[in-house]
Amino acid sequence: MKRLGMAIKLRPGHEEEYKRYHAAVWPEVLSKISECNIRNYSVFFKDNILFGYLEYYGANIKEDWAKMAVDPKTQEWWEHTDPMQEPLEDRSEGEWWTSMKEIFHTD
Repeated sequence: MKRLGMAIKLRPGHEEEYKRYHAAVWPEVLSKISECNIRNYSVFFKDNILFGYLEYYGANIKEDWAKMAVDPKTQEWWEHTDPMQEPLEDRSEGEWWTSMKEIFHTD
């Protein structure tokens, strides 16, 4: 299992809409997340910063990200949620959410 943390800004004025979407995530999107070997996925919000945490249980994260990216229902979801987000300036090429480095963990 690999733990992943990531961050992105939420554009001002979209707080309630973003929360509404995530209070009722579409079943097809949840199914695809699970199918792509992602578990324990959470999104946190503070001062227009979104922090995402997930655990990846698969063997090839690049393949699973690609499978998710071509899924029509996931693409439709992103059509709604991506315009509410603003990537951080220091993200790596090809990233939407900025990857974070884990510096501490305890079970």
